[in-house]
Amino acid sequence: QRRVHGIIINFMASQAMMKWANRAGICLLVGGAIVQKCFFTVDGGERGIIFDRFSGVKTKVYGEGWHFRIPIIQSPKIFEVRTRPKVIQSTSGTRDMQTAIISLRILFRPEAEFIPTIYLNLGENFEERVLPSIGNEVLKAVVAQYNADQLLTQREKVSAEIKEILVSRAADFHIHLDDVAITHLQFGKEFSKAIEGKQVAQQNAEKSKFIVMKNEELKKAAIIRAEGEAEAAHLIADAVEKSGSGLVAIRKIEAAQEITESLSRNPNIMFVNNS
Repeated sequence: QRRVHGIIINFMASQAMMKWANRAGICLLVGGAIVQKCFFTVDGGERGIIFDRFSGVKTKVYGEGWHFRIPIIQSPKIFEVRTRPKVIQSTSGTRDMQTAIISLRILFRPEAEFIPTIYLNLGENFEERVLPSIGNEVLKAVVAQYNADQLLTQREKVSAEIKEILVSRAADFHIHLDDVAITHLQFGKEFSKAIEGKQVAQQNAEKSKFIVMKNEELKKAAIIRAEGEAEAAHLIADAVEKSGSGLVAIRKIEAAQEITESLSRNPNIMFVNNS
């Protein structure tokens, strides 16, 4: 009986321990969940703000790290403050009534100290609300001041002017632009064909110019050669007049020697000794 009584006591004690362990585990899980809900993390390159269900958006901006919040009542909003790219495409009309399709690449980031204002006025996807709108507005205004050929020849100037205006416009919404550049420029089919025709005409003109210059050089060379031959003939005539027929005989001998040397190098010709 004592042994049975001891077994019963041990069983009851183990059951009590198991209940206590289960309760402790549940408490730890609940406590861990509550702790997790009470804190939020802001990673590197990000900033966070708090939205309170009673008082609205808090003005404090939270940097990288672990921060406290009141569960259910407060919820964190995380913003990336690293520079990000955004491409805007716009179809605009030039001053000479040509259609220009322009792609503009923008490197942007929100001004960290104004993130509460940005969230309050524009929301989390602020770049989609602002950049396409002001980008198209500025592109159309600037492109309308230039002819189509000027957009090609003065591309850097046009890009700089767009950047200057766009940076000023984006600053009104507390968005900082690190860089703005035209990445693609295309015109309508008619203007593209006109440009191709102009390029072909320029190439043909350059080719004709080269031919004329070549003919001029050949003409000059012929004149110089003729003058040289005339001078040589004059010198020979003077020499013959002074020296008689001796110079002619010498020239004949030299010509004969050249002919003999040329023939001796020809394997198809055989010389016979008359002696």
